[in-house]
Amino acid sequence: MRTVAEFRIEYLQYLDAQGNVTGELPAFAADNAELLKMYAAMLRARTFDAKAINLQRTGKLGTYAPCLGQEATHVGVGAAMRPEDCLSIVYREIGTLFWRGVRMTDVLLYWGGDERGNDFHGPAHDFPWCVPIATQTLHAAGAAMAFKVRKEPRCALAYIGDGGTSEGSFYEAINLAGARQLPVVFMIVNNKWAISVPIEEQTAAETLAQKAIAAGIPGVQVDGNDVIAVRDCVDRALAKARSGGGPTVIEAMSYRLSDHTTADDASRYRAESEVAAAWEHEPMIRLRKLLVARGALDEAREQALKAQFAQEVEAAVQEYLATSKQSTDAMFDHLFANPPPYIEAQKEMARRYAGTGRPSH
Repeated sequence: MRTVAEFRIEYLQYLDAQGNVTGELPAFAADNAELLKMYAAMLRARTFDAKAINLQRTGKLGTYAPCLGQEATHVGVGAAMRPEDCLSIVYREIGTLFWRGVRMTDVLLYWGGDERGNDFHGPAHDFPWCVPIATQTLHAAGAAMAFKVRKEPRCALAYIGDGGTSEGSFYEAINLAGARQLPVVFMIVNNKWAISVPIEEQTAAETLAQKAIAAGIPGVQVDGNDVIAVRDCVDRALAKARSGGGPTVIEAMSYRLSDHTTADDASRYRAESEVAAAWEHEPMIRLRKLLVARGALDEAREQALKAQFAQEVEAAVQEYLATSKQSTDAMFDHLFANPPPYIEAQKEMARRYAGTGRPSH
């Protein structure tokens, strides 16, 4: 027998868990102001995240998917993308959304059950929240196909979790992207758990990045808690895609420090020791240490940022709570240009439910 093909998966990291520089930093990392901007974005997302959980626990918000521990991946992606690029999210990537101009109030409205939150601020061509697993990768591949047909220098980027890479939609998306050399990046956030299923029970693959190989796509693994590495890795992948070099699959190694959603209790399936160990590697620590060592951040500056973001979050919460509820008519407004009679009957029934109680029979 002879070998007909060989592959390898490279790993990228610039900052280790202790904040030590492990390799030559990319050019943007020489700018302390830029690193501080990314640190602030991570802190802002974490501040919002904590408040959103509290709102859910007190009955003021619906089920919510926390992002605690994954801020570096989200902010690194946001910092690498251009405004004209197209983002396909799942349901956790608030750090990317905020970077791209989505308002906190928009996020609260959506998780509060108000679909107006899906018509969010920021790039209008970005896709809305996607709760079905892995279908967003097909949306990104389709957008990338359109960019290629139109000869537009734009890229699509889709997030997906580790569990989502076991779905058929993911394989269909990367197969299309590889076959057509589409300008798209697939960002796998490997947080070790697909709700209560550990990565070891999800796949026999040594890495998730290697799943790209079958589609003829380069796959790379990055330290998802190192925001510098994430941004640089996504920068490179987008630049390659934009210049006609085709797609990339990136596996960001991170950890979900919180429950999967506020409807989950991760303590039922994860050991306390595992979570405690993960806290030692969380993304805020290492960047904070680098910025402090460079003299770009101190305790006073950080406390000022925390106060600023707490105030900003509170203002968004008050705006959200003060937003009047939509009429039940909104459920039907965009279904048909000329609504058939049964839609009008349903609309009237919804009005009675919302107003005087149960409809009479």
